[in-house]
Amino acid sequence: MTFPSFLPFLGAEARARRLRAALLGAGLAAAPALGPDAAAALPLLSEVFYDAVGSDNGLSFVELWGAPGTSLDGLVIEGVNGGDGAVGPVLTLAGVIPAGGVFVVADESSAGATLVPGAHLVRNFDFQNGPDSIVLRAGATVLDAIGYGVFAPGEIFAGEGAPAVDPPAGESLARRFADVDTDDNAADWIALAAPTPGSAPVAAVPEPGSAALLALGLSGLAGAGGRRRRPARP
Repeated sequence: MTFPSFLPFLGAEARARRLRAALLGAGLAAAPALGPDAAAALPLLSEVFYDAVGSDNGLSFVELWGAPGTSLDGLVIEGVNGGDGAVGPVLTLAGVIPAGGVFVVADESSAGATLVPGAHLVRNFDFQNGPDSIVLRAGATVLDAIGYGVFAPGEIFAGEGAPAVDPPAGESLARRFADVDTDDNAADWIALAAPTPGSAPVAAVPEPGSAALLALGLSGLAGAGGRRRRPARP
């Protein structure tokens, strides 16, 4: 299987952060419209691939999204069996999220390597096809979770909201936007025909045009003028 090459996106995210900071600093009411769910919880699970065409050996991966420089030491990723709730495999993480914001945990093949390009950490694992769940933990605290497939009554769903789809062999599950978590797997996750380890879209924040910036500036000045104290009466 051939995976697309890594596509950098940190520049767009940095611009988004600067824009958010500028609007919040100006005290503009429009600031919340930039997306209150963006980066709601970091790090997040951003893509999982558990069912290759043929053997999964050395091809499975779990991708994480987070702020560059975030330590993953001691965090764990767990599989949760949908049939009985049994936990396994359990992957203990180590390392730091790189500058691109994406960290890839790849399956180790029987030859002691991995076929996943750009992997940051290699562990031996095999997550099951749905209905099952994958959970990211810091100790007893669940940082993020995805459940996928159709869960029958009495089966164990350990994800968020409603389950995501269980894609066919060769496809992965990925967040629509790596930095957006609405706590509903069905809404946040989609199937990708071609897995993309190391590459993830982030929520776009449109750059305001010059007219919009001028209007915001005038609005801010008008607001500031309206708040001036009047001289005390003699």
